[in-house]
Amino acid sequence: MGLKEFFKEPPAKPVIADEAEVKSMYSHWRLRIFYACFIGYTVFYLCKKNIAVALPGIMDEFGYSATELGLLGSSLYLTYGIGKFVNGVLADGSDVRKFFPTALLMTAVANILFALAPDIVGFLGLSTKMTAMVLLWVLAFLWGVSGWFQSAGFPAVAKSLTYWYSNSERGTKWSLWSCSHQTGTFLSFILAGHIAAHFGWRAAFLVPGFLAVITALWLFERLSDRPQSLGLPDVEEYRNEPVKVKSSGEKNAEDNMTYVQIFKKYVLCNKTIWLLAIAYVFVYIIRFGAEDWMIMYLKNAKNIELGEATNMIASLPLVGICGTVCAGLISDKLFKGKRAPVNLIYLIGVILTIIALKFNTINSLNYVIIGLMGAFTYGPQMMIGGLCAVESSSKKVASAASGFTGTFGYIGAFLSATGTGFLVDKLGSNGRENWDGAIYFWLVSGIICLIICTILAIDEYKKKKA
Repeated sequence: MGLKEFFKEPPAKPVIADEAEVKSMYSHWRLRIFYACFIGYTVFYLCKKNIAVALPGIMDEFGYSATELGLLGSSLYLTYGIGKFVNGVLADGSDVRKFFPTALLMTAVANILFALAPDIVGFLGLSTKMTAMVLLWVLAFLWGVSGWFQSAGFPAVAKSLTYWYSNSERGTKWSLWSCSHQTGTFLSFILAGHIAAHFGWRAAFLVPGFLAVITALWLFERLSDRPQSLGLPDVEEYRNEPVKVKSSGEKNAEDNMTYVQIFKKYVLCNKTIWLLAIAYVFVYIIRFGAEDWMIMYLKNAKNIELGEATNMIASLPLVGICGTVCAGLISDKLFKGKRAPVNLIYLIGVILTIIALKFNTINSLNYVIIGLMGAFTYGPQMMIGGLCAVESSSKKVASAASGFTGTFGYIGAFLSATGTGFLVDKLGSNGRENWDGAIYFWLVSGIICLIICTILAIDEYKKKKA
């Protein structure tokens, strides 16, 4: 059996007629799918955000500049961005039960090889300078490979949540699941940070790598594909909830369209999707700027020790969980499914916290500012490229829509990695870094994103009024 057949989406089974059995199975599988997706994606982040705490050690050991470290970090974002779109298209027609765990397993392998790379390159017997140069390219390659397989995680989850949860509950459920980003980031900073402090930066990749192998094997047993593959009706039918937006005529027309036609109509030729994608670029510049560079910013710009800086950045995802959950709840309950107003409120908060971070001189207050920055950043991160993208397209291309906006997000992540490092070096003088470059970069990105989301909010208001 080839790879295509192995990953192929299982066919729909005849719908179960017994309502009691349907209710029991839906209750069981919705919970099981949710916690499996949550735990699985959390572990993805253990193998992704560990790079942030490893960068200072890599810099000290091999003498890399901030620009070189930016290029290393950006290799994941480049492959992740491309892979998120490609894997998004593939995930729409694949079995989530196999697609998701395989991606995590391959990510684990890449992390383990990343830790072993210095020893492997060392066997070549090159000069110190040449060894550092070759190693940088090897590490960039392996981190890029990790990025490709990590990019397959989110589209698979997007498909699961779209099929297993209906529109009226999706904002809340999506925001709760999205806390796996922050949970994984928080655990990664704490776990990898303390491991790196005691055993060196290599251990910060080995331990998460082996944890990911175990989790991937567990996911193979826990997950399932769509409800239809188990003989269950559509979730909207199960919850007696009509599909929003589309009329019956539009739905019938969509049923007669090919995947390519649906993709073209609801993704490629969808103005809202394009605006969301462009806005997502700037959300990710801020998000990954903070996640990847904050420790170095605190250490080098504010002269805070590595241990304390690690504890400070842990507040970013920890408080970010509250911001993410509140974003979903507020949009579902207060704004009755409207996402645009929440994005605007949160982006104003992002801009204000970046300004506060720049001018704050009280160390203990950094915990609060960085925490609030996480809360206000993770809300739009969850909404714009995920929930808003899915709800602005079709369920049949849910993975592709989120993958499309996700690709743009990781263009932003790439720009964040390279741009932040470049500006820090460029604005400096006499070999000294100037971390104001990072602050200005994030601040301008927040303002541009706010402008785009204002346009989307106006469009949403006009459509509701029409």
